Amino acid sequence: MKFIDAHSHYNDEQFDDDLDEVIKRTKNEGITKIICAGYDIHSSKKSIEISSKYDFIYSTCGISPNDVPENLENIDELMKELETLAINKKIIAIGEIGLDYHWNTENKEIQKEFFIRQIELANKYDLPIQIHTREAVMDTIQILKEHPVKRKGMFHCCPLNRELVKEALKLGFYISFAGTVTFKNSKNAEEIVNMVPLNRIITETDSPYLAPEPKRGTRNECMNVKHIVQKIADFKNISIEEVAEQTYNNVLDLFGKISNK
Repeated sequence: MKFIDAHSHYNDEQFDDDLDEVIKRTKNEGITKIICAGYDIHSSKKSIEISSKYDFIYSTCGISPNDVPENLENIDELMKELETLAINKKIIAIGEIGLDYHWNTENKEIQKEFFIRQIELANKYDLPIQIHTREAVMDTIQILKEHPVKRKGMFHCCPLNRELVKEALKLGFYISFAGTVTFKNSKNAEEIVNMVPLNRIITETDSPYLAPEPKRGTRNECMNVKHIVQKIADFKNISIEEVAEQTYNNVLDLFGKISNK
């Protein structure tokens, strides 16, 4: 079986002391491809460094809603710097980008402007996007309708929200599930997973965060994507092999720059 982790943060400081060991362990556990996601300029550069060292790791670059500046004074400068990263051969998407009204409620307009400008960057280089959205469903969907993404993308660690999933699918996006679907307190996880056709599902860990059951409470690693694949298989009453194969192919279809070797 081939497994793929479509959104992780091996560029997080939690991996600074043992990154090479973790990546070796991940590879030995059968994780075939990894996407290491940026969330600001520094983490995006670090992601490129990691993916340049390991041929089975790919990168995204972006400025997340939780990392946008306090004002728009330097947005042109930041976007130019981000564009220099976007042309790197290991960058396969712009992300993670989007809106977050859970942690940040005072800068909604700044978040929106950065989201729109990064969609424009993705369209310029024919790249898909990885979307972070939290407690901002309607604004996220509205922006995607008003500023269509040519190559579409995925809702990273998609909130288990029926309306969001329904609208995202209508717009042609993929739905990416993380460890939250395995949590005992995720009461509607099975319903939401079964709303999504298998050919539109992607799996991720969002490591080092959101470790799935039975690893909950530990530092998450990409090899734990197997637990998420298994949970989706259980919900859909199909084999883990079928889910692993289809989700792997879904990622290759969406992120056209990933090698199938």
